[in-house]
Amino acid sequence: MNDQEDKIDDCVRQRTLKTSISCAGIALHSGADVTLNLMPADAGTGVVFHRIDIHDKDNVVPAIWDRVVDTRMCTSIGNDDGVTVGTIEHLMASLAGCGIDNARVELNGPEVPIMDGSSEPFVSLIECAGVVEQSAPRRVIRILKPVNVEVGDSQATLMPADRPSLDVEIDFDSAFISNQALSIGLVNGSFCKELARARTFGFLHEVEQMRAAGLAKGGSLENAVVVSQDGVLNDGGLRFDDEFVRHKMLDAVGDLYLAGGHIIGQFSGIRSGHAINNALLRALFADGEAWTVDVMRSTEAATAVDGGLTAEPVSAPT
Repeated sequence: MNDQEDKIDDCVRQRTLKTSISCAGIALHSGADVTLNLMPADAGTGVVFHRIDIHDKDNVVPAIWDRVVDTRMCTSIGNDDGVTVGTIEHLMASLAGCGIDNARVELNGPEVPIMDGSSEPFVSLIECAGVVEQSAPRRVIRILKPVNVEVGDSQATLMPADRPSLDVEIDFDSAFISNQALSIGLVNGSFCKELARARTFGFLHEVEQMRAAGLAKGGSLENAVVVSQDGVLNDGGLRFDDEFVRHKMLDAVGDLYLAGGHIIGQFSGIRSGHAINNALLRALFADGEAWTVDVMRSTEAATAVDGGLTAEPVSAPT
């Protein structure tokens, strides 16, 4: 065995889906009916979206930070031909939380379907499809020094750490939500256990404003937590007492996975959202001294982001 093989054997390997799997649902903002096919991809591919409803221009959009074109109420990415894919954050969070490095996502519409407003349906799809290891080592981005972005009263920071972790605080002018804070290390399946079920949320008085702006046309109590002055309107109430901050953390996991790999570092967000999350990645990659591309070592396997899912080994790239 040569030195290169020794190096690969000493690393956590990339992972993809064992087989393709599909789902269908409504798009939160456009209201369109969308079918999604989640498919395996070769090692080194990353996450790539493919708009199969578009045939007269480039219909492939890589899920990467510098392709973000809109952060109003969701994260949208686009390519040079103007083809966009919206509301990708919940799917991206599930791929990150389950340790899926490479995947191809086919869509026949402009957005990822919202499903129940959380990442849990996508985690279930990944579990059903199965996971396989690939021959290449997992690519990670290690944070080497603090990077901070502030916009108004919002703040987002990445700091060096020996494992992926998040520290998020929210503060809403709502007696029902008010101030919530949570800290989680993304290890040992914590994403699937602690965050995946947390649903997106909105305020009743903002619904008409969003629809007037062409947003939330597909929103309902089936796919979002709606808060009024009197509390939550959804039957069954909340899934967690602090579901709101958990969902903001879920969003951050998805937005940060647009770094192009798992971030080894600590994210801290105060009243953060999609816009500042992307601004943080842009600030990070603008400073070559703040990060480095590395591979995840086998000695770090205990802190690997894998969603607790067991991957079948393969001897050749999938």
